[in-house]
Amino acid sequence: MEKFDLIEECKDAKTIFISGHVRPDADCVSSCLAMYMYLKKALPETKVKVSLEEPAEVFRCIKGFDEIDSTYAADNEVDVFIALDCEKSRLGEAGEIFANAKKRINVDHHVSNGRGCGDVNYVVPGYSSTAELVYDLFDRQYMDMEIAKAVYIGIAHDTGIFKYSNTSPKTLRTAAELIEYGFDFPGIIDETFYEKTYAQNQLLGRALLESIVFMDGKCIVSAIDKKTLDFYNATSKDLEGIVNQLRVTKGVECAIFMYETGSLEYKVSLRSCKYVDVSKVAAFFGGGGHVRAAGCTINGTFYDVANNISKQIELQMKAHEEENK
Repeated sequence: MEKFDLIEECKDAKTIFISGHVRPDADCVSSCLAMYMYLKKALPETKVKVSLEEPAEVFRCIKGFDEIDSTYAADNEVDVFIALDCEKSRLGEAGEIFANAKKRINVDHHVSNGRGCGDVNYVVPGYSSTAELVYDLFDRQYMDMEIAKAVYIGIAHDTGIFKYSNTSPKTLRTAAELIEYGFDFPGIIDETFYEKTYAQNQLLGRALLESIVFMDGKCIVSAIDKKTLDFYNATSKDLEGIVNQLRVTKGVECAIFMYETGSLEYKVSLRSCKYVDVSKVAAFFGGGGHVRAAGCTINGTFYDVANNISKQIELQMKAHEEENK
């Protein structure tokens, strides 16, 4: 899909509303704030607003974090709505504003989004992140260190610090361009990706200790129940990174991490290493995501959920074995 002229599409707007998906991750938060800073700089006469569910505090290092509106209050008329890192069904409370906007722009890299949900779309599933797509749309004359830092955080997180298979040569060239703006790129990776609170490390330890390997060691699963979350006074934001740590267990192709969100309801995160397409697994249960990272919500007991997901993973594993005989 060809990119469009962002300034041209927005130049006549009096109001621009930027939002992303529910439970925003690093790529979503970074893309939204980078877009917010860029448009405020490029179109100073335009009223630009960014709204998201309250992001994790770890992203406070990104300029504009304190200007995020989590009430989703909008003016009577929104001239341009920019939906980032998702399709319209994942906009949550911003969905109605999106539907009523005069013009809708959609930028995303999720394979489940098809060709996009806007009047103007830039949806490229092969890209590392929405942050990288957003950077493609930016006129370099309006770039600065803070915008570059926001974009870099989004790309770095969605590539697992440039380890995942979605990291392309172009992604690395983009990262090199961004760090030339002079921000402390090693420091922000430590601060936003690796650094954990004591409670987060405790939860990680519990998840690793209670994990189960199966399918001849090719699959690993772990879960945190609501009682444990309440004991640590933790939220879903404190569980980020657990599934990635499960994934790097030697011999594992696919990692499953879930946490209890209600009675017999689990939010599930999936990661794979080489050949299992977890976006297809998640889509089977009404979720979505990327080839190597996806998620969904499933009802049932821990064992019900683990067994149902495992069946879908096993189908792909058997197909892979047949292809490689």
